[in-house]
Amino acid sequence: MDAYAAAEAVLAERCTAVPKDKDGPVECLRVLRASRTSAMKARTAAINQIKDLLISAPETIRAKFRGIVTSAMIATLARAKPAGHLADPSHVTAWTLKKLARRYQSLTDEIAEADAALKEILDAYAPLLCDLPGVGVEVASQLLVTVGDNSERVGSEAQFAALVGVAPVPASSGKTNRHRLSRGGDRDANKALHHVVLVRMGSDARTKEYVARRTLEGKGKREIMRCLKRYVAREIYRQIMNPTAAPSIDDLRPLRIRLGLTLQGAAQGLNQWPSYLSRLERGLTRNDQLVTAYRHWLDQQVSTVSSTPGLSA
Repeated sequence: MDAYAAAEAVLAERCTAVPKDKDGPVECLRVLRASRTSAMKARTAAINQIKDLLISAPETIRAKFRGIVTSAMIATLARAKPAGHLADPSHVTAWTLKKLARRYQSLTDEIAEADAALKEILDAYAPLLCDLPGVGVEVASQLLVTVGDNSERVGSEAQFAALVGVAPVPASSGKTNRHRLSRGGDRDANKALHHVVLVRMGSDARTKEYVARRTLEGKGKREIMRCLKRYVAREIYRQIMNPTAAPSIDDLRPLRIRLGLTLQGAAQGLNQWPSYLSRLERGLTRNDQLVTAYRHWLDQQVSTVSSTPGLSA
């Protein structure tokens, strides 16, 4: 019914949506992602088959792999040299397990090659998108594929939010005024945003503070994640349309060390976890507001040292 309604809207010229172009680097991302997705599904099927066969395998085979992690099990099975007759169930089981293990390794290599190709395209086409917290190659490539090569077809943040399925849907009833999660839009893009939100809820200081504040206000986890998805969509849309480089952090750690300040002391001064501040100094996480606050705090320490007799030297 949705496709029928969309076709009617186009024929009646009520819909003026611009289709995606397929002649640029984003189309290359789409093709690579299609190949990677099928390889991921095939690898999952291979490991599931291996585990299923091990459950029903003879005890002599089961005992060898009981309690072994997947990576070690795959390596051991691939190196195995089963000997016997094709009429022997134990030999055929061992032989089949080896073939499945080699298939798993081959698919792993294929996925790694696809990831490397995706990263190469992203580094050339949208190098700043992966600077955002929680946005990696998988998320960035999916969101770019959703937008298309002609990104100008998405004219506003609201259109992008609807496209990725995070536009708030009114769900008020009586005296209750609320919104619910949208079930429309590109579900793969929505899944990518969900991943970003989960990563930020576990490692991003700003997001943790937001979650704590909204929890105190009586909001549930689903409602908080709905709001976070909308905020993340807004941030990613701006980065796609007007890329902004992350502020330089190369001077932070050298200046702190030159002032004789420990990481623990700096973390206390900024009310942050030392581990998070360390990741910020090493460029492993991005937080523009914290970088600005950190640099301002270090400048204050420089002024304090300069104004203290006997310390300025």
